[in-house]
Amino acid sequence: MGAGPAAVSGSSVAAYQHLLDPNRKWYNNRRLITLNAWLVLLLITSSTNGYDGSMMNGLQSLPTWQNYFNHPTGGRLGLFNIIQSVGNLAAYPFAPYITDGLGRRNAILLGAAIMCIATALQTATQNFGMFIGARFLIGFGLAFAHNAAPLLTSELSYPSYRAPLTSTYNSLWYSGAIVAAWSTYGTFKIPNTWAWRVPSLLQGIPSVLQVALILFCPESPRWLIQKGRDEQALKILAHYHADGNRDDPLVQYEYEEIRAAVELDKKFKDEIGYKTLFSTPGNRRRMITVIGIAFFSQWSGNGLVSYYLNKVFDAIKITDPTTQLLINGILQIWNLGWALLTSFLCERFGRRVLFLTSVAGMSLFWMMQTICFSQVAKNGDSNASHAVIAGIFLYYAAYDIAFTPLIVTYTVEIMPLNIRAKAFNIFNFTISLSLIFNQYVNPIALDAIGWKYYLVYQCWLIFEGAFLWYFVIETKGRTLEETSALFDGQTVTEEIAGKAAHHIGHADTPDEKASGDVHEEPTLEKV
Repeated sequence: MGAGPAAVSGSSVAAYQHLLDPNRKWYNNRRLITLNAWLVLLLITSSTNGYDGSMMNGLQSLPTWQNYFNHPTGGRLGLFNIIQSVGNLAAYPFAPYITDGLGRRNAILLGAAIMCIATALQTATQNFGMFIGARFLIGFGLAFAHNAAPLLTSELSYPSYRAPLTSTYNSLWYSGAIVAAWSTYGTFKIPNTWAWRVPSLLQGIPSVLQVALILFCPESPRWLIQKGRDEQALKILAHYHADGNRDDPLVQYEYEEIRAAVELDKKFKDEIGYKTLFSTPGNRRRMITVIGIAFFSQWSGNGLVSYYLNKVFDAIKITDPTTQLLINGILQIWNLGWALLTSFLCERFGRRVLFLTSVAGMSLFWMMQTICFSQVAKNGDSNASHAVIAGIFLYYAAYDIAFTPLIVTYTVEIMPLNIRAKAFNIFNFTISLSLIFNQYVNPIALDAIGWKYYLVYQCWLIFEGAFLWYFVIETKGRTLEETSALFDGQTVTEEIAGKAAHHIGHADTPDEKASGDVHEEPTLEKV
């Protein structure tokens, strides 16, 4: 592994590409349609998470909520938001063991059941303590579901749709945010506490659907093979990826590649634990990258708008609650559109290009907001206030190019199966830590130094750009097993792909047979 910025050389064409049936599309194959319908059930886990952030934004603009809880400010207001992340932290020690031990489906079921109870308590809240306790439980349950759902999405998806679907997972954060933003806008004029109880109740709908249906969803073939249930895994792969044909070359390639990766992992079975995440150069680089993008996903200035948009509006002299709620609702639709667009472009442009483009755009438009915010503070310029709003929309378009769709995709795909759940748990843990800072410190800092607080994030965005340029390697066009092996060097990548190719009757890798050229596996090198 080179010391310089990571790049990938060699062919980026997927080794399995020629095994795909060109006539089997997501819209014309009944079993792919069924599989993707099950994946939607998993994807809505992210909607629950997005709903919460937007709902808390909206509730702060509702006079009935403000009056019921005595107009919370400062640390008390921060506690309303921070407590869900505290609930996340409490569950993280257990989440990966449930995901790896009981299976992806059962982990989602447990989390969804807890969230159903929690949203009922939140809706029936009678005092400050009850509301805080309910939000703690929402965070606790969400940690289990959120640890397992992206893994199951990535491990079940048809190979050519894996990256877009996994990217869609985090993008659907905004679908929940849209429902929350417009539900609080719609209940704004209810003259009693149902103005905020209705949005609280709606938060439980995705969890109710998951409790009712998740056990009918297929389990991860990769998890099944890891548990020695190879026959069941092969049956699932054949049923959904090849219309039930167990001898289909693609199915056999996937099956043998997963088995090869699991066999490789078994060599280190006795060493598997949290220390394994940092025990090899490849794993250390993986974890540095994952922890970095997890922090960046929350520490790029977006936390100010995600949880305290009303305070930003107040600071730039836009104080009408109806206007605040309306802008919040439109912003979530804008975000969803950009995030979904780039979710389906990640295989075309690649992860590295999108990450670097995203951070460059964020830096530019955050600077625009900072300059205009300072003009509002110094001169009370209404035109500058409108420019801040424009800057927020442009900033989020840049953020959504990578930091909404790709952070989950990239984390899941670069991790080997044996440490995937634990590494993703560290990813979520890191996000919760950064959220605690955002949710508690941001309102205090914004009150204390106003627009100058934006300068802190401007400097941080420059650091982010340097980090991403150095650490993020390209992963497009590969199976889950081949992608996760990239950080371990050329030998491991070749071993996994070679075993799968050999078992389906190819002495060479598929690209060699198809093109007659020597197939060069990617290596990490200095630029």
